Parts: sequence; structure tokens; C-alpha cells
Amino acid sequence: MRLLVIGGAGAVGTMTLPHLAAQHAVTVLDPRPPAPGPWSHHPGSALDMAAVADAASEADALVYMAMGPIDGWGSPQNVRSHFDVSVTGAHIALWAAASVGVRRAVLTSSMSVYRDPDRAPYPDESVPPDASDFYAVTKRCAELVASAAAAQWSMDIVALRLCLPTPDAEYPPRDSSEADRTIATSARDTARAILAALHYPGTGFDVFTISGDYRQRIAPIDKARRLLGWEPLDHSPEPE
Repeated sequence: MRLLVIGGAGAVGTMTLPHLAAQHAVTVLDPRPPAPGPWSHHPGSALDMAAVADAASEADALVYMAMGPIDGWGSPQNVRSHFDVSVTGAHIALWAAASVGVRRAVLTSSMSVYRDPDRAPYPDESVPPDASDFYAVTKRCAELVASAAAAQWSMDIVALRLCLPTPDAEYPPRDSSEADRTIATSARDTARAILAALHYPGTGFDVFTISGDYRQRIAPIDKARRLLGWEPLDHSPEPE
């Protein structure tokens, strides 16, 4: 399969590209060059419809993992950037991909769409998201964009609500809380979820929780197990 990965130079892109490229031909669309590897780079922004359409013209599927900046977190400019990337960018990218015949896409979302002040167990995918901070709202809106795109352009789109994707060399995250260590997902498991979503036989839009929480103490992954055939290979050891 030929994949167009938008945002491949970002944090999640950098850690998952090697795994994706081991199985598929990958082209990265990003203003910045990705890390060196067996993929091609198409400089451009998700906000540039012509650039996305050009890069997607020979792709079989789109993987959208573009991320907003960390610097200036929560400032008006930072918030605007996150909405540009997660909402407007997702809409334009899916529109452009559909215009050149791409009908399959994976969107990396986040479990941040749920409010978790005490890190209580997350609800499953049947419960509507309820978090209201700006980052959560951008992810909630991105999922709405993907759902609308699936209906409008007859696309099959899977949104993956990721839980703390972590580079393989840093997994499990040792300087984090027990809860964060529990839900964190290794890079290879994150990539395996993306690969499973690319081959998901369902139609239209669907969403899945992806977490290294093998025993589901916090994050429910039953739906991913049942429909994607995915479960984490890596998970934190049980607390003593």
C-alpha cells in the first residue's frame, strides 16, 4: 500500500514512520523534513490543498498525524495554530485526498477528548467526548471533521484515540506517574494500530481507543481487540 503521511516529521510521525515504512511505501508531507529513512519527503502544508492533492495523487491511503506546536502552549497564537492544524488542516487534507481518489484514511486523535481530572477509568468509545480545554476541543473537532468527510466523500476513515505514544527506546516512561505508565503506548504498538486501522474492513467513520493498558485498568481497548485485531505487545509491568 502507498501511504501519504501528513505530519511525518512530528513527534508521533518520527517514532512510527520506521514501522510503517517496513510494510508500506511512505511519502511524508510536512513543512519540515522528516528523519532520514526509507521514505520520500514532499515539502508542504496540510493547509495547502494543491500540495496535498499532488502528494496524494499516487497514494492508496492517507495517515493524518499533523500536530500543533508545543511552544507558547495555551497562548492565543498557539491555540490558533492547533485549530489550524487539527481542524482546518484535517478538513483540507481529507478533501484534497478525496478529490484525487483516495478513499481510506487514518486520523490520530487523542484520549484527551475525555475529561480525566482524577485519571479515573476512561469511558469506552460509545460515550461522547466531554473535555473542554482547547487541545481536547481541537481533537474533538478533528473527529467531527473526519466523520463528516466520510459521509460527504464516501471515505472509510478510522480515528485512533492514542494514549501517550512513547518512543520505543523510552518505553515504558520511567519518570511518569503510575497512571501514565499504565496507559502509555509504545511506538511499535502505535504503528501497529495505524496499520490495523488501514486494513479495517468497516466502512464510513469509526473510532478506537489505543493504549498499552493491557489489563484495561484505565483505558478500554476491547473494541480495538475485537474489531481491529489489535492489542499491545508492550505494556508496563504490574505495580508491586
